[in-house]
Amino acid sequence: MLPDDWHLTQDVDDFLVRAGDFLRSRPALHNTPLTDIEKLRIRGAAEHDAEAPVFGRLESGGEVRAIFYLTPRGRLGLTPLSVEQTDALAAHLAGLGHSSSNVIADHDTAGAFAASWQRHTGAAPVPFWRTHLYRLGPLTPPQPRPEGRGRITGGRDREQVVRWCREFCVDVGEQPSIDLIDVGSWGDSRFGDRHFTFWETPDGAPVSMAAATSIVGGMVRVDPVYTPAHLRGRGYAGAVTVEASRAALAAGATDVVLFTDPDNPTSNALYQRIGYVHVADFAGYKFP
Repeated sequence: MLPDDWHLTQDVDDFLVRAGDFLRSRPALHNTPLTDIEKLRIRGAAEHDAEAPVFGRLESGGEVRAIFYLTPRGRLGLTPLSVEQTDALAAHLAGLGHSSSNVIADHDTAGAFAASWQRHTGAAPVPFWRTHLYRLGPLTPPQPRPEGRGRITGGRDREQVVRWCREFCVDVGEQPSIDLIDVGSWGDSRFGDRHFTFWETPDGAPVSMAAATSIVGGMVRVDPVYTPAHLRGRGYAGAVTVEASRAALAAGATDVVLFTDPDNPTSNALYQRIGYVHVADFAGYKFP
């Protein structure tokens, strides 16, 4: 494969005209590129002086076969690639002087790129993220259903939402989001554009929270789902996830997805019980 097969641009609108159909062709598998690129598109329109991200599409036979995007903070996102393709891309990016602080992709692509990037740049990869991807099939509310109801959050809930998102980040070790929340940059965190749902007890006390992205390419990702430690084990997480998933379907989503921690059998079993089906595994590597 020749480097010329990769077409690079910093024009996100032109990129989406050429690669948008490819991204929308597999919205569940491409869920992270869809949401990340949409956020970059919106931010780019508002921040004219900001460093521009880089977008690339791999074309063969007149069709787009894969894409990448490199954010100003060095996050590299990839759709599935072969070992040969990841090596050619790593060599191409390194030759152009681009740098990456981390890569996220499906498990095989991420591992192959990490090895290639080390070979071409000397940067030793450190694994920092691995996850299962699930897609919603027939939604099945949990039985028995906990007492209470779901409620879409409003402005008066912001303090609670921010506090619970920070607690979630502490639980999973997501330090960059903690730092952004602590300095008041909520809008720059990955939670700033989410839509939040609470599960409330009959007396109106919030006991669990689920967030969802806006619809992009027909896809909504539920992320995160959080219940304070002292309230876990009562069915609240399943109930609020069902409410957020139902809201996504009602809004017109064709694909509702979520990521889970492979080391948490409880959450994996929960999501399968309410209708989520395993699709693929994903991974992330840092390049210190």
